[in-house]
Amino acid sequence: MEENENLLNEESVEAVSGNENENESEELENSQQASGSELESKIKQLENELALSRADFYNYRQRMSKERLELRKHAQEDLIVSILPVLDNLDRALSAANSEDTKSIVTGVDMVRRQFLSILENFGVSIIQTEGEIFKPELHDAAATQEVDDPEQDGKILNELLKGYRTKDKILRPAQVIVGKLSSEN
Repeated sequence: MEENENLLNEESVEAVSGNENENESEELENSQQASGSELESKIKQLENELALSRADFYNYRQRMSKERLELRKHAQEDLIVSILPVLDNLDRALSAANSEDTKSIVTGVDMVRRQFLSILENFGVSIIQTEGEIFKPELHDAAATQEVDDPEQDGKILNELLKGYRTKDKILRPAQVIVGKLSSEN
């Protein structure tokens, strides 16, 4: 009988430990399912956040593009408003051309030129200096060369054909010049 009792106790212990193993296995499976669904919900949340970020960035780019166009439009309008008085003065100079006084016409056109240069200066534009300067390809465009006998004139600008203009950091148009070149005889 003792043997039977020992067998029953062993079977009871095995049954209890088997139940514990089943419970642990079920808990592990349940926790894996729970963590799997948590991961899926986290992935969906991140995908939604990514889609929102993409939409926000697209809207930002569209807004910046529209603002750039508006700024350009306003800059053009400002430039045109600044130039209109120059046009008015040119009209006045042309209407004065009907008179016999050519000196007043020349004076008027010179005033218009100075007014125009003043407007350009307000926009940060300046004339590239040429007369007597050493030729610099980044500032000047050599339209022609002219032979010179004086070695000091070699590589220097002798004449300006077309004025050049620049801003602080950009050449708008290089000056077209004639550059001195030492004659081969020297």
